[in-house]
Amino acid sequence: MAYKSLLTIMTETRFAQPALAQLAALAEAQDAHAEALCLGVDRSQTGYYYAGANALILQETLTRANAEADEILASAQEYLGKTGIRWSAENGVSQLADLSRHVAHRARFSDLVVLPKPYGKDRGAEAEPIVEAAMFEGHAPVLIVPEHAKPFSKPRTVLIGWNESVEAMRAIRRALPFLKQADVARIVVIDPPRHGPDRSDPGGMLSQMLARHGVKCEIDVLSKTMTRVSDILNRHAADTDADMIVMGAYGHSRFREAILGGATRNMLEQSDVPVFLAH
Repeated sequence: MAYKSLLTIMTETRFAQPALAQLAALAEAQDAHAEALCLGVDRSQTGYYYAGANALILQETLTRANAEADEILASAQEYLGKTGIRWSAENGVSQLADLSRHVAHRARFSDLVVLPKPYGKDRGAEAEPIVEAAMFEGHAPVLIVPEHAKPFSKPRTVLIGWNESVEAMRAIRRALPFLKQADVARIVVIDPPRHGPDRSDPGGMLSQMLARHGVKCEIDVLSKTMTRVSDILNRHAADTDADMIVMGAYGHSRFREAILGGATRNMLEQSDVPVFLAH
């Protein structure tokens, strides 16, 4: 079992390089096809201009988006052309409001979508919608790559954020190719429930399931010594020299996470290692 169709979405060149490098590394390691969709995004929201807006304004925004798409495509072709992998790249233009449709259509036919970190200084308004469109409308797992992360061919140590949720289990199943390759998969349980069928052996049934797939597992039960679960996971990732974190995405509504924050949003903001997400 491996990922054979890999996709990245590029809307700029400044922050896309780590994700592109990770895409190429995985394509080589798993004998997969790497695809780069290079989009020039019209961020001006011209679709919401008042009636009678000057046609020159509409044409100018379209021309700028086309120029950006060509520049991004040239960058992707230059990078991927130097690798020995199978790859393809194409460009297109989308308004910001219509971006999700284009992303979801491509993600639907991909085994894994590799994307740059959506939060941080100078990130475009389109970065977060791209991640959400790939997961929610494209139904694809997403690997988020921080800007300073080094690309890996196969992970050595993987942390699994386990809270017995449907989202976490779905992420684990979608991450099985990585988990089977890893030297060790550490199932991290933070403040396990005191009541319930697994209270005496938190993570035990998951460990048993993964072991039957040939995954080498260890269970780390941690106390919630910090306010945010994401902070505990990030600290444990640093302590164990983890290459990747696997977790379920958006256990709460996206609106609640956007306004109040949540483990998914905080993890994407703070993590220094790639984060594998599925919903």
